[in-house]
Amino acid sequence: MVKFLKPGKAVILLQGRFAGRKAVIIRSFDDGTRDRSYGHCLVAGISKYPKKVIRKDSAKKTAKKSRVKAFVKLVNYNHIMPTRYTLDVDLKDVVSLDVLQSRDKKVAAAKETKAKLEERFKTGKNRWFFSKLRF
Repeated sequence: MVKFLKPGKAVILLQGRFAGRKAVIIRSFDDGTRDRSYGHCLVAGISKYPKKVIRKDSAKKTAKKSRVKAFVKLVNYNHIMPTRYTLDVDLKDVVSLDVLQSRDKKVAAAKETKAKLEERFKTGKNRWFFSKLRF
């Protein structure tokens, strides 16, 4: 079988707290691991999308509307839907498996992910990834 769930692939989460949210695969485990015997992947996604920015907004208001809230999570393959989109944000050095061991590391990784995603949003690339599925 062709492995198409590769790092950088944009997915939509279908189950859990972040259902309906978009995420990007950072690392995939097709055969599972010792503690999770099923296929799963490490994802980083958007839990709070940026608001619509219009031209007449001040710089301060634009900065506030451009904020993103991120999450980091291990997700079962059955609970994600792959999309045709890819996201070339370098999150491999920020998010790894050892980040999920403690709450402090996870929060720090989410903050760094948030900064990288906000930076990508401000460039104007990958517009689909930064929009809600439904309004």
